[in-house]
Amino acid sequence: MVLVILSSLMMTLDHRQNHLEGIRSTLSLLIYPLQYVINLPIAATQWLDDSLSSRESLQEENARLKRQNTLFKARLQTLQSLKAENQRLRELLQSSKKVSERVLIAELLSVDLEPFTRQIVINKGSRDEAYLGQPLVDAEGVMGQIVHLGLFSSTAMLITDANHAIPVQVNRNGLRAIAMGTGAPDKLDIPYLPISADIVEGDLLTTSGLGGRFPAGYPVAMVTEVVKDPTLPYAVVSAMPTARLEQAREVLLLWPTTQQKDAPSDTAGESAATAPPS
Repeated sequence: MVLVILSSLMMTLDHRQNHLEGIRSTLSLLIYPLQYVINLPIAATQWLDDSLSSRESLQEENARLKRQNTLFKARLQTLQSLKAENQRLRELLQSSKKVSERVLIAELLSVDLEPFTRQIVINKGSRDEAYLGQPLVDAEGVMGQIVHLGLFSSTAMLITDANHAIPVQVNRNGLRAIAMGTGAPDKLDIPYLPISADIVEGDLLTTSGLGGRFPAGYPVAMVTEVVKDPTLPYAVVSAMPTARLEQAREVLLLWPTTQQKDAPSDTAGESAATAPPS
């Protein structure tokens, strides 16, 4: 009761005359650390909740961005693939203007992986008016010719096949020769050239047009090695095909031009285009 009366008296004096203001300020200063300590667990809990919520939100945002990034990369790869395919088709169509009145784009279905055998299967056959011996090219050069014909697909032998040979000429001087496959994916042999033959490294070999099977003047290979040993009867000449035989996904089927149809056939050239000389 006495404390209550004193407390009421002090409150009355403080209210009227502000005598206890200094004491209140001192007590507030002393009590503040205690209030801070008491409120600390509550503040810590709230901060932890906010932190966990922010972290979870960031993790969800990061996962969402990763999914979007993966999706965009997949779409970009598809676009790049389409762009590359479009470029290849443009190159094929551009090259078709140089070599033939009628052409047809075909796609590769499979590749023969047997040693020394370089053959491919394409998705065009007799239904598309393809024919045996029909030449195949890409934007860079001659690829080969059809050797087996089906209704919906055909098998073509590449110029690097060990059983393939094609009449060529040196673009620089017109020297005629035969380019024979070796079974290697990037090598042709040019046999039976005398030591005195005018052929050097870097010479471009083009189709000679003999026999009318391959269009004349189309790139076949680039000479990469010339060895002229006086002890040998012939020069040793190697060349690299200009066509992208190992990368091509589309090929161009050629039909003979009007001039080729009217031109007399060369029996020697025709046989040389399909098999090496005996």
